[in-house]
Amino acid sequence: MEHLKGVTRPQQYRALSFSTLAFTTCFAVWTIFSIIGVKIKQDLGLNETQFGILVATPVLTGSISRIFLGIWTEQLGGRRVFSLLMLVTAACVFLLSYVESYAMFLVAALGVGLAGGSFIVGIAYTSYWFEKEKQGTALGIFGAGNAGAAVTNFAAPFLLLAVGWEKTAVVYAVVLAVMAVAFWVFTQEDPLTRSRRGQGGKATSAIAQLAPLKDIRVWRFSLYYFFVFGAFVALASYLPRYYVGAYEVSITVAGTLAALYTLPASVFRAFGGWLSDRYGARVIMYLTFFASLACLFLLAYPETRYVVQGKEGEIAFSMAMPLWGVVIITVLLGFFMSLGKAAVYKHIPVYYPHNVGSVGGLVGMIGGLGGFFLPILFGAVLDLTGIWTSSYMVLFVLVAVSLVWMHAAIRRMERRQIPELSEERYRYLPEVQDPTHTPSR
Repeated sequence: MEHLKGVTRPQQYRALSFSTLAFTTCFAVWTIFSIIGVKIKQDLGLNETQFGILVATPVLTGSISRIFLGIWTEQLGGRRVFSLLMLVTAACVFLLSYVESYAMFLVAALGVGLAGGSFIVGIAYTSYWFEKEKQGTALGIFGAGNAGAAVTNFAAPFLLLAVGWEKTAVVYAVVLAVMAVAFWVFTQEDPLTRSRRGQGGKATSAIAQLAPLKDIRVWRFSLYYFFVFGAFVALASYLPRYYVGAYEVSITVAGTLAALYTLPASVFRAFGGWLSDRYGARVIMYLTFFASLACLFLLAYPETRYVVQGKEGEIAFSMAMPLWGVVIITVLLGFFMSLGKAAVYKHIPVYYPHNVGSVGGLVGMIGGLGGFFLPILFGAVLDLTGIWTSSYMVLFVLVAVSLVWMHAAIRRMERRQIPELSEERYRYLPEVQDPTHTPSR
């Protein structure tokens, strides 16, 4: 990597530290409706579907914006795009405090959602500072900025009770604006952009950057990310409402319990990046999907009452997941999802080194759309069935489909690479990668 000549470790660590801090701040802003939305729901008398739409709307902007933000980052450089994005988003969050109607809340939420687009900007910016063999760990550390959702779930309920949701939005806007200025002042442009400008080269055209999107592999990665990231965002936004409704706890307790999910689902992403560097992304994805299926099966089982006929009459008993059980299992689910998030993005700079922005933008966009569609689907299915655990049923099906597609694709690739395998009719799992083996496709 010619552009890394002369780059020192302190420079790399500084870029990584500030990009992670900026992304954490943006993610906290992106999920603000998970807390203030509960109060807005009460004030406006919204049903579950309307609430789901409100919570999901910022995710829509944050997802769709990733594709063009990724291209702009490739062309203009991450430092410039990241700083400007945070300033624009801060202005939108500040204006949120003046909104009164549901329709205008949805419009304002679109602006707030720009904070979610910061992910792909930071991914491209961070990856260009590190060698290929270090990118998985570096991007995992950066991705731990998802912990911003935990910051919101911990802090926003107390701000909400102390100053109201309007001033909570103002506080968030001020913090984000300060972060934008700090990022511009204390960071440097990434080495690849500096190298290109120094040589008088032109940025890759948008059409050229989008060329890899015709590869079906990119769309398969996008489905994985639809779960590991999209479902993470959806649950981070939906869990406070779930705890308030299903277990009748206060909003502060619900926020704290939701934070217990979002924290491991964020901070262990760095560990997932290290595991992906060490053992390969494919192995980590298998681990993520199998463990998630087990967790979601337990979470999806609704409260059930049974009556059996005994020798002296009917015997009635019931099965229900207690609150503490839900909390523990969601924490485990979040942990495995964090590993999967790192594993998905480990693939991108390895297989698409010159299209990290565009490919990562598409994968991030599709994944983020999971955070948009899933809360709406959760609310709609809940309104339709009246079963609180129906959201976990939806996710169980999503994981099952992803696992089947991944395994089928891997088997096809194995048969192409080793024709002798085509003679095997039954095979439980592909061989686990050797730790020194190049990450699989």
